[in-house]
Order: sequence, then structure tokens, then C-alpha cells
Amino acid sequence: MTGPLASYRPASRTERRDLLRIRQLTQTTADPWLRSAALHLTASALIVHPVSGRVLLRWHPRQRAWLQVGGHAAPGESDPLSIAVREAVEETGLADLTPWPDRSVRHVVIVPVEAGRGEPAHEHADIRFVLATDSPAAIRAEHAAAPLRWLDPAEAARLTSEQNLRITLARLVALLHDRAAVSGQWLAGA
Repeated sequence: MTGPLASYRPASRTERRDLLRIRQLTQTTADPWLRSAALHLTASALIVHPVSGRVLLRWHPRQRAWLQVGGHAAPGESDPLSIAVREAVEETGLADLTPWPDRSVRHVVIVPVEAGRGEPAHEHADIRFVLATDSPAAIRAEHAAAPLRWLDPAEAARLTSEQNLRITLARLVALLHDRAAVSGQWLAGA
């Protein structure tokens, strides 16, 4: 497998199993991003304001949960980071999003999605990144049913109902602490 998952190292048995399924999907399917397939790729991101250490969550009405931003590829798209950035800009209004602290994949997870909006139950093979903004006050919800909230990572972990997102948040906390230690700064509450 080429691309951002070629050198990715899973951190758990569950993630190893999910990564194997994703690699099989990409090797046996002409378009692994095709959303009509029972298992298809998605890309998402946690958005962080590195100065404050706060993370942005979005209410997802269909899943009835506070989650990271992200979603499906548009026709012709195949780069997970570009898809995650496009979706994040659409869902938050933040125009200054950049990969943080680098372009690395931060988590790979397969999540079940209930049937709804004319779609049968299916699975998202989600490739997750961290994106940063320097303009946290510039958020603009995509629509009223999908509000946005800035939270410290511990609050975000308590607010979400999804264990897989708690894992992604824990990885973000480790990144924040690593960056704070390198720069000599200490993030309150992170």
C-alpha cells in the first residue's frame, strides 16, 4: 500500500486488525472511497488550537454524538489528508487549517454507521489526522443542527460517546505534551 498508510504503525491489536482490513480494501477494490460500499474509506481530523491546547468537536445529528470533523471523498479525490482538510473547512468555516504538528496519520479505526438517510448500515474505515488553527474564534457551524464546541481534551473525552475518539484524543494530548516540553511551555489542563 502506498500513501500515508504505507508506514503507519498501529498501536493496539484492534487498530492492527482495522489497518489490515483497510489494506485489504485498498488492494481489492477499484475505488475504496466509494460510499455505496459496505466498507469504505473516510478521512477526519481533530482540530486543535495549539496555544490553548483546546480541541474542536462537532455535533453530528445522524450519529447523535460529539465527534471530530471529517467525512467522505468527493468524486475524484483520493488523498486522505486533503479530504480531511476540505471536510474540516466545510464543517467549521476555519480557513487557516494546517496539519499539526506534521502530516502524519494519527489514528486508523473502522466504525459502524447505523442505517439512515436512505443508506443501509455500513462501516467507515476512518483515517484520522490533527489539524491546527490560529483563529479559534473564526469558527462557523455548517448549519444550526451541527454546533461546534471548543473544549479541553479531558472535557472532550467526557463529552463524546465514542471510545475510538477517546483514543484519538489521548494521542492528541500526548502530542500537546511533547510539543509543550520541547518549547518549554506548559499547557494548563492538557
